Amino acid sequence: MMFMKGYTPEGFAGQAYHIHVRNSGDWDELYFRDYLIEHPEVAARYSDLKLWVKERYEFDREGYTRAKTEFVTQITRMGRRELRNNFKRIEV
Repeated sequence: MMFMKGYTPEGFAGQAYHIHVRNSGDWDELYFRDYLIEHPEVAARYSDLKLWVKERYEFDREGYTRAKTEFVTQITRMGRRELRNNFKRIEV
């Protein structure tokens, strides 16, 4: 579930907020984050992708997200394999 405030068809309206709420056990974003921390060269590629996507989809939040999805999915899978369930012990 996501909660967003401050997005308009023309861009951000002042301060923008984007809050993710996940089910216990859904650690994909943490695997993605930690993989990028462990692999700065991949983080640099992600940074380049985000800059390119921002230029192309500046006022299209859905397009921006779709354009990053394949990269994020691939890196998340790699993170899960490499980091081997690091977050299993984190349960609320």
